[in-house]
Amino acid sequence: MHRHLAIVFVLACAWPATAAELPIRKAGLWDLKMTVEGRNTAMPGMQHCTDPSTDKLMTSNFGNIGHEECSKRDVQVSGRTITVNSICTFNGTKVTTHADISGDFNSAYTVKVSSTREGGPVGAGTTNMLIEAKWLGACKADQKPGDMILPGGHKVNIVDMQKLRLPAGLGGLRLGAPAPR
Repeated sequence: MHRHLAIVFVLACAWPATAAELPIRKAGLWDLKMTVEGRNTAMPGMQHCTDPSTDKLMTSNFGNIGHEECSKRDVQVSGRTITVNSICTFNGTKVTTHADISGDFNSAYTVKVSSTREGGPVGAGTTNMLIEAKWLGACKADQKPGDMILPGGHKVNIVDMQKLRLPAGLGGLRLGAPAPR
């Protein structure tokens, strides 16, 4: 469980500050594989069916996670590489992150993340992670834009998740809790 919390912290801090800084991925089905350095077993991959509107929704949601909790969020674009450096604090855990995002967003891209945690419930440590994404083609007939196919074949849709809230240290999205009306 602690490793999963660490990955959430790393991704929240690594994501660019605004959707405008990250290109929209080509519409269709993307395969995402994540490798965490020092982990003995491979992490299960996932697939994401996307179109321009759901990709923009996902980018803006993750781009705003923790925005108010970050004392530093520097995004630099150089050619086909986006570099993000951030310092964020979530529930007493300070996370310093460096991420390089590169690729063409039409066929493949990679995200290399190095993150150091200090304090909090997750504990101190460094996580180095590589996310590799590859475009597979059109979404399958039983998929709609926003569908994420998780390990074990479980399907969730980010548009549906938009209706949920995060707890205070993660920007307000709390899975399983209804959004306020």
